Amino acid sequence: MFTERILSGMRPTGRLHLGHYHGVLRNWVRLQLEYECYFFVADWHALTTHYDEPEVIEQHVWDMVVDWLAAGVDPARATLFIQSQVPEHAELHLLLSMITPLGWLERVPTYKDQQEKLSEKDLSTYGFLGYPLLQGADILIYRATKVPVGEDQVPHIEFTREIARRFNHLYGKEPGFEEKAELAVRRLGSKKGKLYRELRTRYQEQGDDEALAAAKALLQEQQNLSLGDEERLYGYLEGGGKMILSEPSALLTSASRMPGLDGQKMSKSYNNTIGLREEGEGITRKIRTMPTDPARVRRTDPGDPDKCPVWQFHLVYSDEKTREWVTQGCTSAGIGCLECKQPVIEAVLAEQEPMRERARMFEEDPTLVRNIIADGCEKARELAQETLRDVKQAMGLNYV
Repeated sequence: MFTERILSGMRPTGRLHLGHYHGVLRNWVRLQLEYECYFFVADWHALTTHYDEPEVIEQHVWDMVVDWLAAGVDPARATLFIQSQVPEHAELHLLLSMITPLGWLERVPTYKDQQEKLSEKDLSTYGFLGYPLLQGADILIYRATKVPVGEDQVPHIEFTREIARRFNHLYGKEPGFEEKAELAVRRLGSKKGKLYRELRTRYQEQGDDEALAAAKALLQEQQNLSLGDEERLYGYLEGGGKMILSEPSALLTSASRMPGLDGQKMSKSYNNTIGLREEGEGITRKIRTMPTDPARVRRTDPGDPDKCPVWQFHLVYSDEKTREWVTQGCTSAGIGCLECKQPVIEAVLAEQEPMRERARMFEEDPTLVRNIIADGCEKARELAQETLRDVKQAMGLNYV
């Protein structure tokens, strides 16, 4: 049966901070309740820009996975795995590289942007140029239908869609495709088969997107179709051949700019972070020493919340009533900066407490984390091998 499947990954950068939680992990925790989710550690991607310091990657991997689990990512609901432990990613990347025009890679917007941002590194490597294709292989190997991304990553998903489309166009013309597709239509039954044909005609002759969506919904409801027939019917619907690689769509996530302690975006490179499992004492100290509106030199000086980094935390953590209290108290000098910071301290500590609690058992017994990842890698490999088998067969590389 056709399944809505989510694929998302993170590069291993060590222990995570609140920016990662509000920007990615909180969304993962929600998605795992709604979709079949695959979340992976993108350790090969880390090598595209940090190939000269591989010694830090392994420890960063385990630290990051513990943070995922601490944040509420549930291995009973989502599959967690490490990219390099599923070698099918690399094999699909290699096979797709045979059909990928060089110009497609060079026009990915982040290619030149990242080269400029990381100008201190030599990024004139194929690994860096080809990382959008590896990212595409990560998605396509699981036939993921949705990929949660921010606006800046949408071009990567469109690139992946183009690769899937090109592959299906080149290799999806199986002998007797139309006859097999018509047989599959008959297997839907007379009533559903007739409806499928009507919707297909409306889409192909009139470009009716609603008809396309209705036909896809019809196919999703069918539980007695073989995977081969299902793929043929999707391909036949859109006028192509057998759909070997499914085209993913971007699942846009709301931009979540978690502020750092200094008002800039929270980032390790700015040294302005609060760690996901940081001890309460350290969190309290960091927030109490945050800079505030520079106009408030003395306690009696009124301030402007919009010019204060602490206000950005209130926008994330405080309710409307608390924000009104802060605005009134700050602009009238009715409250001091330490008073203003206290609700933020309490809210961050309350958010962190269950995370530290969940992390404790994994910190005390690291084999638990390794077992979760081993199980996830095994499950991911089974699905990846299935896709790769179909890809190799389509490309004439099936020698068994």
